[in-house]
Amino acid sequence: MVFLDITASVEQRKAMLDVINRTAGEVFMPLTVGGGISTVLDIRNALNAGADKTSLNTAAVKNPELISEGARLFGSQCIVLAVDAKRIAENKWEVYVNGGRTPTGLDVLAWVKRAVSLGAGEILLTSMDCDGTKNGYDIPLTRAVSEAVQVPVIASGGAGELEHFYDVLTAGKADAVLAASVFHYKKFSIRQVKEYLRSRGVEVRL
Repeated sequence: MVFLDITASVEQRKAMLDVINRTAGEVFMPLTVGGGISTVLDIRNALNAGADKTSLNTAAVKNPELISEGARLFGSQCIVLAVDAKRIAENKWEVYVNGGRTPTGLDVLAWVKRAVSLGAGEILLTSMDCDGTKNGYDIPLTRAVSEAVQVPVIASGGAGELEHFYDVLTAGKADAVLAASVFHYKKFSIRQVKEYLRSRGVEVRL
C-alpha cells in the first residue's frame, strides 16, 4: 500500500504520523508513506509510526543528499524515489515537484540514475500525462526508466482496464503497478487484477 499526501510539500506540512500509525495498525502489508518528508528525522518518525518505506520527491530534488543519508541510516529498501514525469518531447520527460505543480528542468532518466547511485532502492514513477485518464500507463516512459536503473520500478498513472496492468508489466517492463481510482470506486478488486494477470502468465501472489 502507498499512502501519499500530495499537497504536504506545497502546504509545508509534515507527514501525518497519526494517520500512518492507525493505517499500519489495520493494514498488514508493506506500507510506503510520502508527503511532508523532508529530513532524516521525518524519515525516522514515519518508520517509527509504522511505515515500512518512505517516498521522497520534492525534498529529494531540493536536497539529493537526503537520499544517501536516508539510505545510509535506514537502508536503501526504506528509500523510494517518487518521480512525477511529464513528456516534453519524444522519448524525453521532465521531473515535476510540489505535487506536479512545478517543473524542475531535470531530465527524468538522468535524475533516476543519479538517485539510484545515491541509494534509492525503488522508483515510484507517475506519468502526469496519463494520470487520471484511465487510458493506460505510459509504456514508453516506464520502459525507458526500467531499462535505465537496476532497482524495482513501480508504474503509476493511467489504469482503467485490466489489460493496462498487463501491458505496463510486460511491454513497459515495470516491476509493480500502482492504481487508485479503479480500486477506490470498485471497478475492479485487487484480487480480480491479480487473477487476470496470472491468467495472462504474469507471476503474482494471490
